[in-house]
Amino acid sequence: MVIGATGVLGVPAVARLLAAGHEVSGLARDASRVPAVEATGAKPAVGDLFSASSLATALRGHDAVLNLATRIPRKMTSKAAWAVNDQVRVSGSAALAAAIREVDEVRTVVQEGISFVYADGGDRELTEDAPVRPGGVTASSVTAHANVAALTDRTVVRLRIGLLVGPDPTTLALLAAARRGAPLIMGARTDWTTAIHPLDAAAAAVAALAAPSGVYNVGAPPVQKGVLGAAMAAAAGVRKARAVPKWLVSRLPLAEPMGRSQRVVSGKLTAATGWRCERPVPGPEWFVAE
Repeated sequence: MVIGATGVLGVPAVARLLAAGHEVSGLARDASRVPAVEATGAKPAVGDLFSASSLATALRGHDAVLNLATRIPRKMTSKAAWAVNDQVRVSGSAALAAAIREVDEVRTVVQEGISFVYADGGDRELTEDAPVRPGGVTASSVTAHANVAALTDRTVVRLRIGLLVGPDPTTLALLAAARRGAPLIMGARTDWTTAIHPLDAAAAAVAALAAPSGVYNVGAPPVQKGVLGAAMAAAAGVRKARAVPKWLVSRLPLAEPMGRSQRVVSGKLTAATGWRCERPVPGPEWFVAE
């Protein structure tokens, strides 16, 4: 079962699972979403993400669930707009955990999450044991991980995914805004960031189905923010990526996590599953739909 099957990560995850020969279902919140799930190639299973009983019915007959559901707002500067995403992560994961307790055949759970929860690490590489400092819009990711981690009798894999950068709606909106003079870099150009192409992130989520229980980082090799900004500026067709100074980002609660230096490494997932990024360096190919 893929929850979030019609999303940026869900669509390629379903395609990979089908190509590998799996039987794949996609959660459809109601009958109106059935055609969208069918378009991914997955078999629709109608269920309410916020109802444990509804989810339990949908999950029967499945041996694994991949929860990739998010609701990233287009207006990222609005706290109210982020509330829906927080609800998906917090209430949705709680209902999912409750449902799985009622469905013995579900033995493996993979829960999405974000790497922006890490504290500022400067130039240090950040493994899964590095200190975290969740807050604001990042706190819901930690709660989602805690909700599913309570399923101690199942294999539970929790992902900390880096910044998704590609031909997805959020990135394209950032590039369009850059053409109007908006910044592409939050913080110092010499600080570190960990981005990942959506197709590589989806491949990692699928690979994680075979990983032992635990937390795993998911990202391309980290780069300095100036490097990623230059790649995005080129994709936007602007001469140079503008930056918001780190001191200013630190005073903006919604943006503050993005201003940190986070040199997040993903060697643990590679060691556990063999997964590697097919697109390790941000470049023009990242922004072309495949």
